[in-house]
Amino acid sequence: MSFRTATVLLAALALAGGAHAAPAATATADQLVVVVTEGWDANQGHLQAYARTQKGWQPSGPGFAVAIGRNGSAWGTGLASSEGEPRKHEGDGRSPAGMFAIGPAFGYEARIDSAMPYQQMQADSWCIDVPASPLYNRIVDAREVGADAVKGSTEAMRLDLHHDGDRRYREGFVIQNNPGNVPQAGSCIFAHLWRTPGETTAGCTAMAPADMQRLLRWLRPDAHPQFVLLPRAEYARLQADWQLPEAK
Repeated sequence: MSFRTATVLLAALALAGGAHAAPAATATADQLVVVVTEGWDANQGHLQAYARTQKGWQPSGPGFAVAIGRNGSAWGTGLASSEGEPRKHEGDGRSPAGMFAIGPAFGYEARIDSAMPYQQMQADSWCIDVPASPLYNRIVDAREVGADAVKGSTEAMRLDLHHDGDRRYREGFVIQNNPGNVPQAGSCIFAHLWRTPGETTAGCTAMAPADMQRLLRWLRPDAHPQFVLLPRAEYARLQADWQLPEAK
């Protein structure tokens, strides 16, 4: 029996015993990107990447500082979450907490140094953060969906063209919060660059360019990478159930 098969089987047995759904989710991942903060209202955190080995989760490269939502974090909707409070909602300035699939990479250039699926953003690329829109929480091209469809959205994906050379979306990747695109449950959640160290976000996770580049080079789609963000106390509470590595 392979290591992966054994892990999935153990996860299935845990589920049969009434455990959270998260172990089955982590069993499919060979890469985890973990952000731990000091509390729900903390807007700074520490990111550590982990790779699955025969000995379990092992750190991959050095950890580093990141900034999150200006108002901290709140439970989002992804591969694993909680029914507790606070809950993530549109415009709250909080990053979603929980476990999430990592989606495609994106950026300004035609190519980046990453094995992840990649989409170059254009002047007409927008992520729709208007809850009433049928395109809510999706990245679209205004040339394809029409100018009216992106009206009211604040998330231009070429920030450099719309906001005086803003580099924040020069390189990044999608954190798949609210995959069902439920209105008001939060939209357009990314990992992206910060302009100055520690600069907080509207709900994303921001980091230094060099750290982002190392992370993108490391991520592999065949490893089914997942993103975890939790306050430290919640991490300790859920670590065993969610089969998470020791927090750094």
